[in-house]
Amino acid sequence: MAPILCDYCKMLMDDIWKEDGDKHCKLVVGILGVLVIVLLGVPLIFFIIKANSEACQDGLRAVMECRNVTYLLQQELAEAQRGFRDAEAQAVTCNQTVMALMASLDAEKAQGRKKVEELEGEITTLNHKLQDASAEVERLRRENQVLNVRIADTNSASSQDSSCAAEPPLLILLLGLGALLL
Repeated sequence: MAPILCDYCKMLMDDIWKEDGDKHCKLVVGILGVLVIVLLGVPLIFFIIKANSEACQDGLRAVMECRNVTYLLQQELAEAQRGFRDAEAQAVTCNQTVMALMASLDAEKAQGRKKVEELEGEITTLNHKLQDASAEVERLRRENQVLNVRIADTNSASSQDSSCAAEPPLLILLLGLGALLL
């Protein structure tokens, strides 16, 4: 069995249109045109009805709301990231400051230790001087006692004016003590 449309349409389109008597080809072409329009139009109408339905409108609203929420979340994330970068920069600055302060503190400690060592040396020197001065004072005290004993012996031996004779050795002793302490 041969196809029907092929039998009628074996002629060129110009020939078909030239023949007024052959209405079958025109009818077939018209039916095919209407059929194509109907086949494309029905799904298009169905799609338009579906696109304008309440569920589709709700879906579009939900999509728009999600986009808005997403945009707001992206802005908050960007702001949080800026805050994090600022805090990180402050932490770096604080760490550098702490390191500088620790180095300064270590330098101050070293200077303090050096000063303590110097003062300890001075204290040791002064202690030695104090011991020497104490020994000298003790020696001078003994000499003073010896001189006082001699003066007492001399006073008892001579009955003259004892106050005038005792004053010069005592004066010499006091002058000697003053010179040593300076």
